[in-house]
Amino acid sequence: MRVQQLSIFMENKSGRIAEITRVLACAGIDIRALSIADTTDFGILRLIVNQPEKAEQVCKKAGLMTALTDVLAIRIEDRPGSFSDAMQYLACAGVSIEYMYAFLTPGNDKYACIIVSATPTDLAEKLLINAGATLLSGEDLYEM
Repeated sequence: MRVQQLSIFMENKSGRIAEITRVLACAGIDIRALSIADTTDFGILRLIVNQPEKAEQVCKKAGLMTALTDVLAIRIEDRPGSFSDAMQYLACAGVSIEYMYAFLTPGNDKYACIIVSATPTDLAEKLLINAGATLLSGEDLYEM
């Protein structure tokens, strides 16, 4: 199961994130998770949103450079070693982790969600499923 992630390329300047999030808010887009990677002049804002295709359209209409990419969302039990176990399966097979970010799931259950960009994605997905990991679908995340 894969999840669509919206990546927005942006200048590193004051107020830019406020502008981008206002574009999304005005379109009724709900942000579920985010990560920012930056350099001196530019950054990449990576978002999991409830309506990825619509978010991409409104961002492009606002003149933003965007891309939709597939990532994996791994539900991790809140216990020592559960994250390590998932990463070990990938490492043993030579899967490369490009980046990741995490958030806690709402409610009383004790789980985290790790968003992972892995190469090759197909192999990572298959290994995690075979190892018994719980992969969340886009719908699972979009409805949180």
